[in-house]
Amino acid sequence: GIPGIPELLLFGKWTVDDVQCNDISLQDYISVANTQAVAHSAGRWAAKRFRKARCPIVERLADSLMRTSRNNGKKILANNIVRHAFEIIHLMTNENPIQVLVTAIENCGPREDSTRIGSAGAARRQAVDVAPLRRVNTSVFLIAKGAKDSSFRKVRTVAECLAEEIIQASRASASSYAIRTKDATERIAKSNR
Repeated sequence: GIPGIPELLLFGKWTVDDVQCNDISLQDYISVANTQAVAHSAGRWAAKRFRKARCPIVERLADSLMRTSRNNGKKILANNIVRHAFEIIHLMTNENPIQVLVTAIENCGPREDSTRIGSAGAARRQAVDVAPLRRVNTSVFLIAKGAKDSSFRKVRTVAECLAEEIIQASRASASSYAIRTKDATERIAKSNR
C-alpha cells in the first residue's frame, strides 16, 4: 500500500496483496486488485460486454447468492453470508479466505463442454473448448448453487454450506457440488468429441 495510508482490507480483515491466481488463462478474469472494504461497489458491471471481468471476485460471489426471486436485491444479506463464510474458512484452513476462493474458482470451471450442432433433423452434440470468462462465471454460479442446495430446508446455515463448498472445491474434492458438476460436464464433452 501507500505509506501513511492504512491498507483497505476486505471486511476489515482480509488482505488481497498475497492472493495469487495460478491458472494463466484466468488471471485476466479473476479480479482481486480493486477489492473494497465491503463487496458492494454499486458498479454498473453488466452495462457493457466483458466489463464484469473487472468486478471484484468476492462481489461476484455475493451477487450470485442473490439469485432466485425471493433473494433478489438483498445484497447486504449476501455480503453477510460471504463474511461469515470467510470467517469459517479461515478457522478451518488457517489461510486467507480470498486465496481459498480464487483456488476454488480455478478448480471448478469446466474446460470442455458440448453444444448442439445441426438443425431439427439430425441434431448431435459437439465438444467445444470453454472461454476463460465463461469458466469463471460457471465456477461462481456452481459454488453458489451448491451452497444454496445443501442448506435448503436444513439445519445448517447457508454461510456454513458456502464455506464448506469453497473449501472442498479448492481441494478439488468430489464432495463439492461444483467439482462433481464440472467433472460430469467434461465427461459428457469427452464422449462427444
